[in-house]
Amino acid sequence: MRIRIVDAFTERPFAGNPAGVVLLDSDAFPEDAWLQHVATEVNLSETAFAHPLPPGGDADWALRWLTPAAEVNLCGHATLATAHVLHTTGTATGTVRFRTRSGVLITTAGADGSITMDFPTSPLTPVEVPDTVARALGAEIRSCHDTGPDIGDLLVELADEKSVRDLTPDIALLAGYRSRGVIVTAAAEDPDGAHDFVSRGFFPSVGIDEDPVTGSAHTALAPFWSARLGRDTLVGLQGGARTGLVRTALRGDRTLLSGSAVTVIDGELFATP
Repeated sequence: MRIRIVDAFTERPFAGNPAGVVLLDSDAFPEDAWLQHVATEVNLSETAFAHPLPPGGDADWALRWLTPAAEVNLCGHATLATAHVLHTTGTATGTVRFRTRSGVLITTAGADGSITMDFPTSPLTPVEVPDTVARALGAEIRSCHDTGPDIGDLLVELADEKSVRDLTPDIALLAGYRSRGVIVTAAAEDPDGAHDFVSRGFFPSVGIDEDPVTGSAHTALAPFWSARLGRDTLVGLQGGARTGLVRTALRGDRTLLSGSAVTVIDGELFATP
């Protein structure tokens, strides 16, 4: 069984967000325990598992995502990585439809090799800053929003780009917060630069201290910054030590996320189910 490591939301190796990708030959997923064992062994923020579906249905592949500690409802970078593997191996062309916990997600390959993903837009509800989060971040917070049940994150706006880049949160304290994770964001320092906003994502409650580039978070970041900047099409830069670019296009209750990917490892998984 093949297993691949793909760097997503980047055009070069060793940047963006790495994801494991396992394409299964079976028509069903193996036992949950095996999936979790593989994801824990790979030890990346997510490992994607996909198997083909019978023709004629509403989707082409079934897709699940697991962190080293838990299964998640939505993952952008591992979806991009999976679509990239399908296209670069000749397994699929054009549009690929994935059946997931978050409904059917559609991906489309561009002529330049980039992948565009059609995801549900996350609803934003203003909330008071939780004391635990305020203490864990230790930075000036301008606003705070709940992102709804699909991604289950807290979106926190900081004062400026430098505050986001320099942030050193108390991960142990954040791990005790009830949400999937905390996304911190700010407007780009240079409004005429290559990106419109910056962000970082911390998810210790699901075994990820910091996720380099979180595609699903941009389903909340896109409506947040589109409302403030007055444009439906934006570019987000996410990450600390590793960074990647996510192009967003807000389409009402749907958000299009686009990016590139690079396969860096293609190997054999011997511990088969």
